[in-house]
Amino acid sequence: MRILGLDPSLSCTGWGVIRVEGSRLAHVANGQITTDPKASLAERLAALQALLADVIAAHHPDRAAAEEVFVNKNPQSTLKLAQARGAVLAACGAVGLPVTEHAARLVKKAVVGTGAAEKTQVQAMLKVLLPGVKVAGADAADALAVAIADAHLSR
Repeated sequence: MRILGLDPSLSCTGWGVIRVEGSRLAHVANGQITTDPKASLAERLAALQALLADVIAAHHPDRAAAEEVFVNKNPQSTLKLAQARGAVLAACGAVGLPVTEHAARLVKKAVVGTGAAEKTQVQAMLKVLLPGVKVAGADAADALAVAIADAHLSR
């Protein structure tokens, strides 16, 4: 089974694909989708959806998992995050890819063992769980963590 992990954002959406065989995990691919901050919101959302559709077509995941929305202190930031998540979920829905959602604390707990883990701890565990992985950036690392958490939580 292949799981596509997603860390949605309007500026940089992280994605990571893992293969799950029993209790074994293997890295397939990861990356980050950035949008042009000078483009209109509609253009950025369309680009995000189209580029994620390309990732889905290239890696053929069986399901996807995304981080749930968290509320920022800045309502504008929360709204932009929600809109980016909408584009990401639409890309998955367009091809019938089922999506589960997980809270960030639950992802950290599944990967590191504590919901209060720092990003550096999550990234260190990725190297243990996916030996030899070369991560495209912090957002891709978060997406791989979401995929791993989904694999563990769905057992």
